[in-house]
Amino acid sequence: MNNLLAVALPIFAYLLGSIPVGWIVGKVFYHKDIRKDGSGNVGATNALRLFGTATGIVVLLLDAAKGFIATFLAVKLLPAGSPIMALCALLVILGHVFPLHLGFKGGKGVATAAGAFLGVAPASLGLGLVAFIIVTWLSRYVSLGSIVAALVFLVHSLWQISRAEAADYASLVLISFVVLMIIIKHRGNMLRLIQGTENKIVFTKKGKR
Repeated sequence: MNNLLAVALPIFAYLLGSIPVGWIVGKVFYHKDIRKDGSGNVGATNALRLFGTATGIVVLLLDAAKGFIATFLAVKLLPAGSPIMALCALLVILGHVFPLHLGFKGGKGVATAAGAFLGVAPASLGLGLVAFIIVTWLSRYVSLGSIVAALVFLVHSLWQISRAEAADYASLVLISFVVLMIIIKHRGNMLRLIQGTENKIVFTKKGKR
């Protein structure tokens, strides 16, 4: 059974992550392809920009839920300390970033990574969330908040891992890789931030149908 789960759970994690929530919400409720407007991204930020704050929050929570469900099932069904848990967390994030249903062109993985790491490194995730809220609220740049949050999460989680009695190399590699991937996915945003052309987030009641 464990061998079957070791194969099935990572596949399920990727397929779950591949569900393009922002694209589905745009098509079903607004009759729009979220990839055709705004930043062209299928994540929560573009959903908020195009469809309003409430819709953006719903997309954010559902994207995070994908990550949480994948890692929660792995923690519950696999032996403690199994490296397959880290693999499931990685694959659900990769599924969001490279979704099977949209030609492997998805979101930037921040919300799904947050959900995935909720059960892996909750304290580090909490600090990262606080950093995200503060930086985004003060600057109105979601991209800047995401980058700072990822770095805060990385530093704190690596510090916690270094203090543990037994080194968790799977989590170490996972966290480092995911944070690096998130930052790379934001390289265009970083360039626009430097040039002063990055779009600021504007909170609205609802988007145009």
